[in-house]
Amino acid sequence: MTKHIGIVACSAEGAALCYRTICQEGAALLDAPHAHPEVSIHTHSLAAYVDCLERGDMSGIAALMLSSAEKLAAGGADFLICPDNTIHQAMVHVSAHSPLPWLHIADVVAAEVARRGFQRPAITGTKWLVDSTVYPDALTALDLGYVRPYAQENIEINRIIMDELVQGVFDSNSTAYVQDAIHRLKSKGADCVILGCTELPLIIDDANAALPTLDSTRLLARAALRHAAESP
Repeated sequence: MTKHIGIVACSAEGAALCYRTICQEGAALLDAPHAHPEVSIHTHSLAAYVDCLERGDMSGIAALMLSSAEKLAAGGADFLICPDNTIHQAMVHVSAHSPLPWLHIADVVAAEVARRGFQRPAITGTKWLVDSTVYPDALTALDLGYVRPYAQENIEINRIIMDELVQGVFDSNSTAYVQDAIHRLKSKGADCVILGCTELPLIIDDANAALPTLDSTRLLARAALRHAAESP
């Protein structure tokens, strides 16, 4: 028996990649063809989340996340994950009221940074994520440093994410821009790059980046698989 994974989704592309990873990689972990844990997904409209983000309304984001959590708990989920880095800013408002425990995406990624021996990851993602303390808090708790993109790069990467990637649009010029930004982050002393938007792994990976990549989407999915397979 494995635990039932509940996915609190936000944007479709990132949630789909997380779900697909759980289903595709479950068989190897469980050592059974086609096997994976039970999975349920719930999402509110992305527009509702973006509206809250634009207003800096963390309580509103938390309310949306908790609404999804309640629905997933009612559907039998045993624990929750959210394959969206940005809205983890609201987790401080979520945890105390959640009907189920969560795996925190930044804690999962920071643990992987430490496990692989990196010391100073670059943080990429939406403007809201990069400007937040989501990753700095998780990294400094493990005595790790971090590097942020330049302000203009942060704005442009956010545009690429919100106007293109979340819509399933993959433009080669945008990929090249993110690659160049990662080159500059390397020159600022970064020794790896956290793909802190769950859509960024759709265009950036170890094969085309100047730094080793930490794929937050797949790392969270794999952590959920391991947790689901653990004994109660």
